[in-house]
Amino acid sequence: MGVKPPSSNFSKLIPYLLLLPTLMYLLFFVGYPIVYAVKLAFTSESGSLTLSNFRSLTSDMYFWEALKYTFLLAGVIIPLQAALALGVSLLLYRGFKGANLCLYVFLIPLTISDVAAALIWYNMLTGSGYLNKVLLKLGLISQPIHFFGYAYRSMEAVAIVVTEVWRATAIVFVILFAGLQMIGRDYIEAADVFGASTWQKIRYVILPMLKPSFQSAIIIRTLFAMQVFAVVWILAGRDIPVLAGEAYYWQSDVRNPHIAACYALLVAVISIALGWMYLKLFKPRYLEEGR
Repeated sequence: MGVKPPSSNFSKLIPYLLLLPTLMYLLFFVGYPIVYAVKLAFTSESGSLTLSNFRSLTSDMYFWEALKYTFLLAGVIIPLQAALALGVSLLLYRGFKGANLCLYVFLIPLTISDVAAALIWYNMLTGSGYLNKVLLKLGLISQPIHFFGYAYRSMEAVAIVVTEVWRATAIVFVILFAGLQMIGRDYIEAADVFGASTWQKIRYVILPMLKPSFQSAIIIRTLFAMQVFAVVWILAGRDIPVLAGEAYYWQSDVRNPHIAACYALLVAVISIALGWMYLKLFKPRYLEEGR
């Protein structure tokens, strides 16, 4: 006796039932926090609608500094990571002896949390850290280089950039390297037949076909850059304020969830705007021609 096939109505519901767990997760762990954050940002302590929270936000002495440093750090870190990840991806794509070992070594920071990475680099760059000990031992410096403290904010920024590039470049690399594997060798061989140089192959064959991967990598990395917090907080504290750090400060130290929600919404709006810009900027040519 054969198994009775499911009814046609039930078959139509199967895709929605399979999506239900994901939809429930998004509803409770993404949708509700967003709605609640909007409510906090636009209401006062008494629960009445108000814009006073945003006025307090913009009048805060740290707000404009946080906005400046968030964009400044992202503007330095993301291009460095993209260039480094692309260079390593192209190098490994060509292949050489020991390429697999280089791949695994390059991916090690991806397994380390941002807090752990910040602590590692703090211990390396502090006055009595490994870097200063090595440089003093080699006679390259006569006194320790100071990276931390309000008087050395520029060096704190350097420490943050180095830590973030070391920690998170692997995220961009994984996406770009996976995209390179999708490019057929036929295209490269055809370019060789027509006598294209290495630079011409990269510019006219690889980079155009890598655009979708670049789009995904830059969007994901920008979202993380707008939310950077732990590395900055550990290495610089409020010497170098960032938007996510100020949201944490207002929530945990000042105990004002309304201002914290304003910061969180601002980070979300900026992230959405940058994501939209990247979608337009890195739109593949075949999609542009199909408009």
